[in-house]
Amino acid sequence: MDDSATRLAAAIGDRVRHERQARRWTLDQLAEASGVSRRMLVNVEQGAANPSVGTLLRISDALGVGLPALVEPPQRKAVKVTRCGEGAALWTGESGGRGVLVASTESRDVVELWDWTLLPGDQHGSDAHAAGTKELLQVHQGRLALVVADQEVTLEAGDAVSFHGDVEHSYANRGKRKVTFSLAVFEPGVGSASVKEAAHA
Repeated sequence: MDDSATRLAAAIGDRVRHERQARRWTLDQLAEASGVSRRMLVNVEQGAANPSVGTLLRISDALGVGLPALVEPPQRKAVKVTRCGEGAALWTGESGGRGVLVASTESRDVVELWDWTLLPGDQHGSDAHAAGTKELLQVHQGRLALVVADQEVTLEAGDAVSFHGDVEHSYANRGKRKVTFSLAVFEPGVGSASVKEAAHA
C-alpha cells in the first residue's frame, strides 16, 4: 500500500475498533453480526488489510454507523468540505481506476457521493446492498457498461440512470478510453437490523 492507503487503512482500523469496543462487542460478536471472518477483522483493526468496499459495508452495517463513518472521524460541522484529492479511495482497479468517496451524510439514512474512474479493462462488481438502497449515476466521460441484476445498459457521456442497489450490480469499461462518472448511493436505516438484534441479545 502507498502512504495514503496506509493512512486510510489505519484510520479505518481505529474507527472499527472504537465502534466495536463502544458496543462492548468481542471480535467474534462482530464477525457473527457482519459475516466477516475474525481474521479479516483483526487485520482491519490493525490497519494491515486493504478490505473491499463490500467488506467495509458489511462491517459498517453491523456496527450501525454507515460506510462513511469508517473513513473519517466523527465531527459536527454545518459544512464539511472535501478538497480535490482528499477523498477516501476505497477501490482501485487492476488497470488503475479508482472509486473515491468524496462526500456523505451520517446514519441512519446515509447518502454517499462517489467519484469513479475506470480505465480500459477495469470492472467493479458489487454485492446487493441493504434493502431499500438506491443509486444515481451520471457518466462524465467515456462509455460505461452497467449491469443491474439481469439487465445491462450502456451509458455515454452525459447519460444518467437510477436503479435499485439492493441487487447485484457492476460497472465496467469495455472500451479503449477512460470512463469517469459520479455515483450517489442512498441507504436507508443503516444498522437498524443489527441495533435491534443487539438490543434483544
